[in-house]
Amino acid sequence: MTKDFNYFDTLLPQIIGSKTSAIAPSITPSAAFGYEDAFEAESIFEGKIQKPFYARMGNPTNAKLESVMAKIDGGFGAIATSSGMGAISMALTALLKSGDKVLCIGGFFGGTYALMNETLPRFSIESIFCEVDDFETMEKELKDGVGVVLCESVGNPNLKLPDLRKISSLCEKYNTIFIIDNTATPLVVAPLEIGADIAIYSTTKNISGHSASLGGIAVFSEVKKECKLFDQKYRHLRKIVDKAGKGAFIAVCKKRSLRDFGMSANAFGSFLTLLGLETLSLRMRKVLQSVEQIAASLDKELPKGFVRHPSLTSHEHHARYKESYPLGCGSLITLDFGDKQNAYRFLNSSELITQTANIGDNRTLALHMKSTIYRDFDEKSLKILGITDSLIRLSVGLENPSDIIDDILNAYSNSIK
Repeated sequence: MTKDFNYFDTLLPQIIGSKTSAIAPSITPSAAFGYEDAFEAESIFEGKIQKPFYARMGNPTNAKLESVMAKIDGGFGAIATSSGMGAISMALTALLKSGDKVLCIGGFFGGTYALMNETLPRFSIESIFCEVDDFETMEKELKDGVGVVLCESVGNPNLKLPDLRKISSLCEKYNTIFIIDNTATPLVVAPLEIGADIAIYSTTKNISGHSASLGGIAVFSEVKKECKLFDQKYRHLRKIVDKAGKGAFIAVCKKRSLRDFGMSANAFGSFLTLLGLETLSLRMRKVLQSVEQIAASLDKELPKGFVRHPSLTSHEHHARYKESYPLGCGSLITLDFGDKQNAYRFLNSSELITQTANIGDNRTLALHMKSTIYRDFDEKSLKILGITDSLIRLSVGLENPSDIIDDILNAYSNSIK
C-alpha cells in the first residue's frame, strides 16, 4: 500500500470536518428535496445538475461519507447503503442476471455465505465456492465465463488470506469484475489499487468503531474505455454503461439496484459513521499492534493449535501475511477450545470481553460461532467456512493488550475441565 497511517492521520480529520461555520459534519434529515422549477427538476433527473432528487438515491450527508470513502480508497465514487449486506446485495443484483455465476473464493461471513448459497440461487444465480489457493479452479471458472469474483480480504472467521494480486490478475485476464469485501482491513488493504473493481465495507465495523450506526458502502473504480464492463458477458448493462462514462459502476448500481430495492443509507447513520471515521487510522494502528501482541502471547502460554492468526508461524499463510499484509490483517483472532462447554465457560468467565455478533469495535468482542451466526448451517457449509463446535471468534479492541491477555488466560484457566 502506498499510503501509511501518518497520511490518514492528517487526511481524515481534515476532510470530514469544516474549517468555517459548523466544524462537524452536517445532517440533512430530509427524504425529499424541492426543485426551483420544472426545468431544474428535469435537469436533476437527467443528471445535468448535481443536486439530490430523492433520499433513496442520495442525500447530502450520505454524499459526504461517500466522498470520504472514495478518497480513502482512490475510487471514482461510492454509494452508501443501509448495511454491509446491503452493499454486497446492491453490487451483485445490479451486475448479474438470471443464469449468471459468481466465483466465491475462501471463507465468508455467515450473512454473505447465506446470500450466495441460499438467496441468489432462488433468482437463478449460481455460486461456485473454492479455496483461496485453488488457482486451477479459479482459472477454469473464469475461462467458463463467471460474471463476478467475490472474496474477503481476510476470511471471517477462518482467517485465510487470499493472494489478492494473483486473483486480480486472473480477473483482468478474463475481463471479469472483481469485488473485495474489505470490511476487516480498511486502510490496510487497498482493493482498487490491487486491481479490484469494487470495494465493499460494512461501515458498522471498523469504519465507525462504536456500534452506534448500522451501515455499508461500496467504493467503485473509474470505468475506462474498453474496460471489463464492455465485455460481452456484461452486454445487458451496455445501455447504462455507454451513457455513464467513468461513473458507469455507480450508474449501474443506482439504476439497477438501489432505486428498485432501496437499500439506501440514512442521514443520521452516515453522520455517526463520519464521526467514527475521523479516528479510523489511530484505531486501526492500535488494534493491529495489539492483535499481534495478543496472538503471540497466547500462543506461547496456551496449548499448540489453540490460537489461530496469520502472524503466527503455525498459520498456513504466514509467509503471505509477512509479504502482502505488512501492517496486519484486522482485529480477528480465533480460539478453538476443543469442546463446546469449555468455550461457553471461557466466554462466561471473561470480565473484559463483550459477547456480541459484531467485529471491529472499540471494545474487545467475542462470540461462539456455531451456536449463533452459523447455527442453521449444514455440516458441509460449516466445513467450507471452517466452523467447529468449539470455535470462538475474538475481535480485539482498544483496551490495553496486556489486560486482554491476562483476562483471556484467567478465563481459560476457569474453562478447561
